[in-house]
Amino acid sequence: MTAAGTGNAPPVATAQPGLPREVYVLSVVGGCVMLGLGLVLPVLPVYAATFGAGPTRIGVLVALFALLRLAASPFCGRLGARFGERRVLVAGLLLCAVSSALTAFASSYEQLLVFRGLGGVGSVLFSVSALATLLAVAPADRRGRASAVFEAGFLLGGVCGPALGGLLALVDLSTPFLAYAVLLLAAAALTLAVLRTGRTAGAEPGRDAVGLPVLLRDRRYVAACLAALAQGWVLFGLRGALVPTVVVAWRHDVTWVGWAFTTSAVVQALLIVPAGRVVDRAGRRPAMVAGTGVAASAVAALAFVDSYAWLVVLLCVYAAGSALLNAAPAALIGDVVAGRAGSGVAVFSMCTDVGAVVGPVVVGLVAERVGVPAAFGSGAALLAAAFVAAWTLPTVRPMRRS
Repeated sequence: MTAAGTGNAPPVATAQPGLPREVYVLSVVGGCVMLGLGLVLPVLPVYAATFGAGPTRIGVLVALFALLRLAASPFCGRLGARFGERRVLVAGLLLCAVSSALTAFASSYEQLLVFRGLGGVGSVLFSVSALATLLAVAPADRRGRASAVFEAGFLLGGVCGPALGGLLALVDLSTPFLAYAVLLLAAAALTLAVLRTGRTAGAEPGRDAVGLPVLLRDRRYVAACLAALAQGWVLFGLRGALVPTVVVAWRHDVTWVGWAFTTSAVVQALLIVPAGRVVDRAGRRPAMVAGTGVAASAVAALAFVDSYAWLVVLLCVYAAGSALLNAAPAALIGDVVAGRAGSGVAVFSMCTDVGAVVGPVVVGLVAERVGVPAAFGSGAALLAAAFVAAWTLPTVRPMRRS
């Protein structure tokens, strides 16, 4: 049995073979999705306000997307196993496109809720199926690089989207939603025309999908899910909800928040592909330990920051750890499920969504009732738990092939 099959470090090839074509297709499709999502996210609260929605109703509208993602996640594995990941992926893209186009022509807040909710369902159909497809086609010794390239597409799209969305909104507030629909249709067409998922390089023939009870007894799976939960909590609860309020409390305007986020995103974008190589060459365990350790240290230090410059520095340090956590947990999941269909990838995706839904609420309550340092401590504690889980993974040295 290879190292990839027994633990956390796959064989490393000296020839550095290229990645399958499907990995790059999925990265481009993911980039289109995130570019479009970035177009609409800054505009959505303002658009909702034109229908008379106040802060609470806007918050409900934003949260509904993540809630319906979470609610639909348990069904994604079964749908993929029955109809095929490629079909479910395309269905998710088309559902998101219809949702965005309908949102552009909404005439009431209630319609916005319905249309935005449809988008949440389509989003999770796409994301779970895309990740399952990626892990199925990527060879075990290149899963880290494949995961990094896949995440790089999302990251680049997310960086470019908000600025373009602001420009399109100058034409009309509904324009970004129509542009998002067009991007999704283009992504669906690209998937149908180019993506072929017949090969499953990491699959082990003759084996059925792994059941969830079996997965939860696998330390690799638990460590990956803990890292995903912590990432969702930190990105949406701490970075997305708490950091902007801290910066504004220092009497800086929202523009300074944007610069901080952009700087850290650039750092992550520069490091994510090298991080994927580290995951494949050094092994899953060292990458997980380093990623969770660096990220936990940066988030813990944020509790003691009292200047904008140090906040930006620590966000960049967190981005460096996060680059490893974009590749290593997904590679671990790929090692565990070995290219087989089932609920394993869907539950892993749900962990990020749980952090995204619960994190902002809990972080806000802790910040109000205990203090901002304690709120940052909650994220550091989750990352520390993921660090401990990563530390307990079995050590398997990379095996070199000639």
